[in-house]
Formats: sequence, structure tokens, C-alpha cells
Amino acid sequence: MNGTLVADRVDLQGLYQEKLMTAEEAVRLVKPGQGIIFPIMPGEPKALLDGIRGLETLEDNRLYRMLPSFPVVDAPKDKLRQISIFLSGMDRKAMNSGTVDLLPNHFSDIPSILLEREEGRMVIMATVAPMDEDGYFSLGTSPSYVASLIDKADTIILEVNECMPRTFGINNGIHISQVAALIENNIDLPELGSPSLNDKDLAIGKEIAAKVKDGDTLQIGFGAMPNAVMEYLVDKRHLGLHTEMLPERLVDLAEKGVIDNSQKEIDTGKSVATFAIGSKRLYEFMDNNPDILMNPCDYTNSFEVISKLDNLVAINSSVEVDFLGQCNSERVKSTYYSSTGGQSDFMKGVRLTKNGTGIICLYSTAKNDEISTIVSHLFSGAPVATSKNDIDTVVTEFGSAKLKGKTISERTESLIKIAHPKFRDELTEQAKAMGYLA
Repeated sequence: MNGTLVADRVDLQGLYQEKLMTAEEAVRLVKPGQGIIFPIMPGEPKALLDGIRGLETLEDNRLYRMLPSFPVVDAPKDKLRQISIFLSGMDRKAMNSGTVDLLPNHFSDIPSILLEREEGRMVIMATVAPMDEDGYFSLGTSPSYVASLIDKADTIILEVNECMPRTFGINNGIHISQVAALIENNIDLPELGSPSLNDKDLAIGKEIAAKVKDGDTLQIGFGAMPNAVMEYLVDKRHLGLHTEMLPERLVDLAEKGVIDNSQKEIDTGKSVATFAIGSKRLYEFMDNNPDILMNPCDYTNSFEVISKLDNLVAINSSVEVDFLGQCNSERVKSTYYSSTGGQSDFMKGVRLTKNGTGIICLYSTAKNDEISTIVSHLFSGAPVATSKNDIDTVVTEFGSAKLKGKTISERTESLIKIAHPKFRDELTEQAKAMGYLA
């Protein structure tokens, strides 16, 4: 038995060496007309991306990226069409200038959308943890939509990096037999430290944390405001985590026993997420940690899965909210800033839970207190990430407004109370002019 295992491992290493090549050689496997799919940072394969930059055989190819950590490729659109699934600072300007296109989506739908667009011509490139003794590479920080597409890809090219943590979860592993080519590139992963928190963040975080009860399960959205909640959870007990992005503060709260996932109805004892961006400390905490499941986004953001979490508190941020409760969370006037992400998944999904609460948080003002983010109506062209029918509770640094089950006039009155005081009279006059207030 032991001899057979040793022989199998020798064969696995032989297969590994057969498929090992340079990035320049690996990207030549891409055929004209194929779509190339990258994971979310830090799962993006930097060396392979650099190889694509110099690839002369591109023709009618497409490159899909989400929250990219490296600059866009300088290539004509007829050679390489670059499509963003969620904007970051690396492609935001390029999208607004027309170099990059944006693909609208619910996070939960990304695997099915990409499969519909690219079935039969899909190339997956990803940074992975080194191969284990059974021949599997782990998607580490970034299973997200890639994990659900592995079995449907035409070509898989991997960038092996010793710094990528090995994680566990549904479809998280890729076997060496599935891989067409691999390269090695042991570089530090892109890091994103804990966001710096200002007084508004802390006020919002404290307000939301007061709504969290012992035994609740948290979904924490992207950004400073949702993460500020975690500053005020140290006195809570038996919290669970079921989210998209694994938050940096998980390390502290898990070590203090605040988050132990013991009361979750599903995945009991496990913190569940679909991607992680953080510090080296977070990556080290994730490495070979059996208490963390990194699952595909069509699991983490599935209505069916979310509905099983009885006491879910979903916390997400927005740019502006109007009197109806509609949330623009993507665009700042003329600039497209991000995308929907999983906000609508969780704001709609939390309604299916037994005792869940959906929270949208935002500063009451923008542009150095010159603009109110509580508005009579969204500006023309503003995308709606959370609809008036899915809104539950809105929080600013001035308090909370529960909108679920409220009429338009009741919503308007509640929102004006949490607007910045300097805008309340103006908002009241606008509401009267619209017939929302008498």
C-alpha cells in the first residue's frame, strides 16, 4: 500500500514537471476567440498577466477580471476586449474612458453568466497554492466564481505561488490532471490592510453593532463602514460569519472567541466566505485552517443557502439613498465607481431568513459635507443596487431608519431624521413638493 502511494506521488511529480513552463510559453496556449477568466485579487496570476501583455497571437479574445490588483492590458479591443466584473482603482478610469467594459451582475450569477458567454471557449488562469500530496492545487483566497467553472473550462493554466494559503471548500481544489500548463512565481500576494476608520465610521459601526445579538451570523460588505462594526463586537458571544469577502478583523475576533460559528444552522463551526483580500497576517491565519471554508460565490450568495441562516445580519454600504429607499451603490455622478457585487444577493436573501436584518450604511454627506447622501430621488442615470422593495434598515452617523414595512411618507420622515442636520429643512421642503409629506 505504502509503495503504491509513493509511486503515485512520483507520477504526480512527473506530471507536474511535464506541465511546468515559462509564463510566455503558457499563455501561447490561448487560442483566438477564447475568453480568459481571472479570479479576484489576490488570486490574479501576475506573471501570466504579464505574459498576456506580450502575446502577439491575441485575436478576438476577452479578459474577465474582478477587483483587479494590476493595471489593464495595453491592447486594441479587436485583439483583447477587457471586461470588468467589479471595478477597482486599477480599471475604474479605463472603464469610464471606454477602454474597459463593465458586466452587470449579481455576484451569485457570475458563474452562470460567464458560462453562458464563454461555454466551449473558456481559459481559466489563476494563482494557486502549491500542489499537495494528492495532486491538488488550492484556489486559496479566491475560489469565488472560478471554483464553479473549473470542470467546464477548456484550458486551465495555473501560477503556483508558495505565498498563497491553502484553503478548503466546495470545488476549491484543481487536480494536476486537469491542468494544461503551470508556472511558478513565488511573490508576495497583494495586500489590503484594515481600512482607517474616522469618527463617522465608528459612529455607524457602533450603531449597527448594537443591533447584533449573541449567536447572530454576520455578512460584512466591502469598505470601512461595514468593517467598523467589528470594532464593537468584542463583547458579543458565539457569532457566526457567512460572507463574501473574509474580513481582516476575523483574526482578532476568532482568537478572542467572539466568532466561533457554533450557533449557525449550516456550516456549523465554520467561517464561510468566497474571497479574501487582507494582510499577510490574514493569509497566514487562513493557511490550512479547517475552521474556514472558502466556497464558490454561487454557494455563499445563493438565496437557498442564505435563507437557512435564521439570524443573519447583512451589512452593506451605499453611495446614496432616496426617499423611496432605493440605493445607488455603484456610481458617483459621472463616474462609475464599483458594481453591485453581492449587495442585492444578501439584501434580497436576508428577507428569506427567519429573523434576519438587512442593513445599508452610508455617511450622511459627501464632498466635505457639501452634498447630502439622503436624497429626494436618485440622480438621472444612477443604477439601483438595492430596490425599494428589498430595503430594510438604513444607518448613518446620525442613527437608524427602519424602512421595511413603512409607507413612502413614513420612509421619508425616517430618512430625514438620519440625514445631516444642515440638509433636513431642504429635504423636508423637497418631500412636501413631491407630495410625500404634508
